[in-house]
Amino acid sequence: MRVVYIDCFAGIAGDMLLGALVDVGVPEQVLKDAVAALGLGASLRIERVDRSGIACTKVHVLEGDHLAEAHEEHSPTEQQPLKSASHTHQPKTQHLHKTGHTHSHDDEHPHAKGEAHEHTHDEHTHDHSHKHTHGRSLSAIRSLIQGAKLAEPVKQMAIRAFELLGHSEAKIHNVPVEEIHFHEVGAVDAIVDIVAASAGIHHLNVGAWYCSAINVGGGTVVCAHGTFPVPAPATADLLRGLPTYSAHVMQELVTPTGAAMLRAINPVFGPQPAMRVERIGYGAGTRNSKDFPNTLRLSIGETTETKSTGGRSHAADCETVTVLETALDDLSPQVLAYVAETALARGALDAMLTPVIMKKGRPGTLLTVLCNPAESAALERLILTETSTLGVRIRQERRSCLERSHIAVSTEYGEIRIKVGSLSGERMNAAPEFEDCRAAAAKHKVAIKQVQQAAIAAYLRPDDTKQGGTA
Repeated sequence: MRVVYIDCFAGIAGDMLLGALVDVGVPEQVLKDAVAALGLGASLRIERVDRSGIACTKVHVLEGDHLAEAHEEHSPTEQQPLKSASHTHQPKTQHLHKTGHTHSHDDEHPHAKGEAHEHTHDEHTHDHSHKHTHGRSLSAIRSLIQGAKLAEPVKQMAIRAFELLGHSEAKIHNVPVEEIHFHEVGAVDAIVDIVAASAGIHHLNVGAWYCSAINVGGGTVVCAHGTFPVPAPATADLLRGLPTYSAHVMQELVTPTGAAMLRAINPVFGPQPAMRVERIGYGAGTRNSKDFPNTLRLSIGETTETKSTGGRSHAADCETVTVLETALDDLSPQVLAYVAETALARGALDAMLTPVIMKKGRPGTLLTVLCNPAESAALERLILTETSTLGVRIRQERRSCLERSHIAVSTEYGEIRIKVGSLSGERMNAAPEFEDCRAAAAKHKVAIKQVQQAAIAAYLRPDDTKQGGTA
């Protein structure tokens, strides 16, 4: 099975992820087409750069002919002193405000427009002010992405990343997520970063993602609401439950955009799995420190099988999951559906609603949420807050999963992806991706079952109809 390993030894930011995707083999045009589909007048400039002796790829977001104003925040400025104990800036996702609120804050980078740059006592400061009268709401960003001509999985990942950002910001500032405007999050470059990265990830079409523990850096950041330790509040919330550490530099290494993309990818965290690495890509941050490579590394390869598991790959091993359950007989079906959808948006692996008969013969609903143990506390709170239950049952279970991969097949309705489940290299299950079939059925005005049948027929034909093989 083809897998990707993300090495966050220098943290992660949106521009670093874009650069690493290009460096590891994603065609530049894939990212550029995704940006063009948004219709925001933005574009990408891609170049090869050096970071502490490592050749890597740097991606710049342009608005017209100029760098997007807040984009350089992704990875602080070139030649920032490593001994700096604090870094003053306004992260794009650091704060949100209620609809209609006019807020003055400092989020322009001095190098974006060639302004003077001042160092004081080894502290690298950004100190520029301008007015934002309105930003983009989460619903506006969701509508923008949904209306773009992008593959459905790209839209889903990008929207999920923004929803994760929004919920973290709303929790930090105690503001309902749908009643706020994203000022920095809604900036063009943040939207471009997330959508383009989602397109690159979709293009790789691998079976599984793995990730190292995340180096968050150290020191403090000065935000609109005060001075905070690294990582900044929204970033810290997004990283909650994930393995993190602080080492090497006193600087902010993880941005909210980078953290949100990690949560949207939902990789398995830990050491690199046994794999035969085929390609390695490095994505550059803006800072070019003398003794610390400000890069994100992606490695792509094939997993290797181990005798200790009877020939099964790591992806097929059992893993521990948490099951949250509660039975309800006095809650509106509308609220139940909302809770299930919200649980999935906040990282649940699955959410199910099952009809049951409760005491006194009352018909009710059993809400079951399946999640990684790290997500358990947040989802438990969601259930207790949003439903009428007085308690939640929690248990740990083991689950065994088939190795998952995708194969693209050509049909008379276009290219359709087939999801394949394998065990020790033997294909056990295959099914067309529903969203691909739905889009093709709508485009060609045919029954969706016709598209599904055509996809299965193409999958069962000789390999010349397949594009890409096992991913």
